[in-house]
Amino acid sequence: MSASDLTPDRLVRLGFGFRESKTLLSAVELGVFTALGEGALDLDDLRQRVGIHSRGARDFFDALVSLDLLTRDNKGCYANTPMCAQYLDRTKPDYVGGELEFANARQFGPWGKLTEALRTGAPQSGARGTANYAAYYSDRQVLENVARGMSGGTRPVADRLAECFPWRDHNTLIDIGTAQGCLPVRIASAHAHITGGGFDLPPLRDLFETYVGQHGLSDRLRFFAGDFFADPLPPADVIVMGRVLHNWNLSEKIALLRKAYDALSEGGALIVYERLIDDERRTNTAGFTASLNMLVMTGGGFDFSGADCKAWMKEVGFQRIETTPLTAVQSMIVGRK
Repeated sequence: MSASDLTPDRLVRLGFGFRESKTLLSAVELGVFTALGEGALDLDDLRQRVGIHSRGARDFFDALVSLDLLTRDNKGCYANTPMCAQYLDRTKPDYVGGELEFANARQFGPWGKLTEALRTGAPQSGARGTANYAAYYSDRQVLENVARGMSGGTRPVADRLAECFPWRDHNTLIDIGTAQGCLPVRIASAHAHITGGGFDLPPLRDLFETYVGQHGLSDRLRFFAGDFFADPLPPADVIVMGRVLHNWNLSEKIALLRKAYDALSEGGALIVYERLIDDERRTNTAGFTASLNMLVMTGGGFDFSGADCKAWMKEVGFQRIETTPLTAVQSMIVGRK
């Protein structure tokens, strides 16, 4: 490309990308896609349904049309696109908006301080950055927002994991950092012989038990309360650490891998899934920005490549370590004991 062909358009679009992001996040927070779940609404009806002022309503909804998140017919009525109808309506089983609600409530503000985080190396997220989860979870609203966020981000991964891992060869599963228990619920729903449950801090118990009960799996899945740095992990044939390791520094990552190895039965498997950075560190923007999120949000966390994680797992003792893509942005690394 010659100098005369260069334009700044992409740079400007990237620089102002937060505007599009926040438009979507606010729409999810306001329940726009849920309000349209039963059918199209005109401007005034939709505005009143989601509780916004008339001044910005038309531009807001039309911005969602321009982003291909809503449609608008010749009568001025708005409706969900098929994608948003399936994934952003809170009443639908495939709702993933919980992760976006979490990002909006817990991450969008701290990301405004990314420059400060880069200059200082210090988190910008208050109690979340101290790793004092007892204090962080003492606010019930925060606890529920985090748990829904974890379920929203886990569901697509769990469904793919249910398909591509040889569950027929194993009987028990423990999900570490389980929150509401979305992953064990999806796996156990797809494989009737699987039992086990999820491990997390005590404040998550009632949310887990309610969620599992709603899916009719209370007889097969139970909650194991504990702190994974202070307590041993429950024994199982398969242990899953999904988006857990990225929260911690290197020594803490390796300590958790050792605990998983110790808890596994002989021949058992550890599944780690994350937004992995590509091994050449050139192309996977989602992995790099996920790691920057750890800079902003935590005291020592960082994301990593598949090669990094394989080396740590080998150091701990895992064998036959393989990486497999799960979704467009997340992959799993499986190691055997």
